[in-house]
Amino acid sequence: MLITHLASLAVQAAAPVLDPETATRAYLATLDGAARARSDAYFEGGYWLILVNFVIGLAVAGLLLQTGFARKLRDVLLGWVKFNWLATLIFAAVYSVVTALLTFPMTVYQGFFREHAYNLSTMSFPAWLAEWGINLGVGALMFAVFITLLYIIIRITRASWWLWGTGMSVAFLAFILFISPVYIDPLFNDYQPMEQGELRDDILGIARANGIPADDVYVFDVSRQSNRITANVSGLLDTTRIALSDTLIENTDRDEVLAVMAHEMGHYVLNHLWKMFAFFAVLAAIGFAVTNGLFNWANRALGRKWGISGIGDVAGLPLLMASLSVFFFLATPILNTIIRTQEAEADIFGLNAAREPDGFATVSLRLSSYRKIEPGPLEEWVFFDHPSGHARVFMAMQWKSAQLELGATDQTPELHLDRAEAIAAELEAANTVTQ
Repeated sequence: MLITHLASLAVQAAAPVLDPETATRAYLATLDGAARARSDAYFEGGYWLILVNFVIGLAVAGLLLQTGFARKLRDVLLGWVKFNWLATLIFAAVYSVVTALLTFPMTVYQGFFREHAYNLSTMSFPAWLAEWGINLGVGALMFAVFITLLYIIIRITRASWWLWGTGMSVAFLAFILFISPVYIDPLFNDYQPMEQGELRDDILGIARANGIPADDVYVFDVSRQSNRITANVSGLLDTTRIALSDTLIENTDRDEVLAVMAHEMGHYVLNHLWKMFAFFAVLAAIGFAVTNGLFNWANRALGRKWGISGIGDVAGLPLLMASLSVFFFLATPILNTIIRTQEAEADIFGLNAAREPDGFATVSLRLSSYRKIEPGPLEEWVFFDHPSGHARVFMAMQWKSAQLELGATDQTPELHLDRAEAIAAELEAANTVTQ
């Protein structure tokens, strides 16, 4: 009897204070019915958009080649412009604008009408169109510069262009990330220092405790475009900036804000940006090598009809971009897995830094307004570039359970189910508005 009693006590002592799976199911159970159906429909629709956008891109490239538009534009520019690089620059800019106009019907559906249908956008059509125009202008300029540099490399290095092009692509990406907080982001949002207060001090406290040299936190007005919540530690070197959206401050609780900000700081502390440069370099090298092979194969079959002399001929830009898009379309699961893995690492860092597992869990429920919360394993591997809501809530509850077992005094077994139910009610209301 004594042995049995002692064994029973041992089992009770070993039992977890909080069962992660049960706690996760309790949180997810608050999100049900129309709200979950709406979230699933929005995100699953994105799967088809990946395919549709890929097919449209190929169709536009075929149209520009089959009609002779690319060949004629090259001939006109070479007749007008003395320098080959300048003709390439203008060709790339015109190509960027023309393809944007040809794909505009899909862009306006995807970026405006669909977002409004799911109550995710706060923009009027004139405001959306103005931002689309700014995006087009900035994008066309950057694309033209990048393509010009790429074609210079192709013409000089010939067969090994894909290797040199990879190095240039990484350097160009670094340059864009460096100038983005100063010159690009302010074109779309207003960044202001966060008001003095406890929340700002807490965010800076987490930053300084983890070696982030931050003197301020900035708030940007995402509410003028969307009701999504977002934050970032963006920039490169001395342009690095900690920023969060006004929607995050206004629509979430303090522990949720800290959970999000600690996650974003995790990317900085864990050197994810530099690791992404390495991953991008590998993918770009493989992508350019595959593109080289696909381009040469297609050009041998149809190049004479399209008027393309070789891969260094700018008239072949539509074919070059179509070949590259084939690679990145097929590489979607790989790219998503790389990003999702880093996001999961930042999640773990954020839990340890902010120590707000329930805030992390409930903010994951909020993100279900546009992310499917409980996908299948294969579905998550292929389509998710962030961990699913289920994975994130479970991770938070595992962390909390372990802390409770260690006797953490800042954690309690109670869940924030009242808040979770309120979030579900808000999502249900948003769904009702869009019906």
